[in-house]
Amino acid sequence: MSALKRKRGGKGPGRNTKKVKLLENGTKPETTEMGQNKEITVPAPVSMGKWKNKERVLVFSSRGINFRTRHLMQDLRTMMPHTKADTKMDRKDKLFVINEVCEIKNCNKCIFFEAKKKQDLYMWVANVPHGPSAKFLVQNIHTLAELKMTGNCLKGSRPLLSFDPQFDKEPHYALLKELFIQIFSTPQYHPRSQPFVDHVFTFTITDNRIWFRNYQIIEEDASMVEIGPRFVLNLIKIFQGSFGGPTLYENPFFESPNMHRRLIRMSTASKLKEKQMIKDLQKLKKTDNKEEVSRDVTDDVFVTPADDKPVHVELEAPTVKVMKKNKHKVFKRQRKQKR
Repeated sequence: MSALKRKRGGKGPGRNTKKVKLLENGTKPETTEMGQNKEITVPAPVSMGKWKNKERVLVFSSRGINFRTRHLMQDLRTMMPHTKADTKMDRKDKLFVINEVCEIKNCNKCIFFEAKKKQDLYMWVANVPHGPSAKFLVQNIHTLAELKMTGNCLKGSRPLLSFDPQFDKEPHYALLKELFIQIFSTPQYHPRSQPFVDHVFTFTITDNRIWFRNYQIIEEDASMVEIGPRFVLNLIKIFQGSFGGPTLYENPFFESPNMHRRLIRMSTASKLKEKQMIKDLQKLKKTDNKEEVSRDVTDDVFVTPADDKPVHVELEAPTVKVMKKNKHKVFKRQRKQKR
């Protein structure tokens, strides 16, 4: 470590020293008029604007998430250069602690993934610290590594946001649209962003759910190719505050995953009960006392008319017929003996 440390923005020991510009061949330039010498100059940056929209999004999760959720978080961080990461939050901590974590990280927006029972995933989208916030159930998650789509975009580039027309028809969807715009749109002139627009985030409403897709814009014919990831958000509630407060909207079509699993178990149990009832009925039919039938109706079918013949009984034994021997038949032995 050197004895003299230069502070940020201050003037160090070698601050005022001028750097010598070199020519293309590495020799020092000659001092001529009007700068006729060939100097190597660095071009100015593409965007000379100032970063004004200081939106920072904190993306992290609770403990107990699976590998698919972890990959989804990583995909969101790579797609949005204005995000920050943090360690997993303990399950015992209350959600109001997230406001303090965002204040420490200097973030004013938050995406929090909450795992329950190691199979259900909930996503909180909040404006910190004053609200509002929304809670979703995340379904049908497919990450970038899993899909392996042909689309590709520049890392750090700014996206276009495309929303379904239904977002403007209902007030709770209009609130979610403004929240998504502030979270998913990359601020202009952000230090880690690129000054290009080459992909689109689409939010579509179908079956009372919000479907998220990411597409690449192809320059040749302006067609789009999917990149990924993809997931479906099922809205549960919208709160006035950040991670709590009065409820502004509650989705009447939402069905909790516990109730969904319970209905599936009940349907399978009803099928088994049906099979058991059929077996019991068959056993009862077998054990029932059958009525004895004295006369079979079908016996008349086999009765055929025939003439009655008198019965003849033989009282004497039949005569035995005596076979006459053939004189001409002589066995070989008898022939040999005669010779």
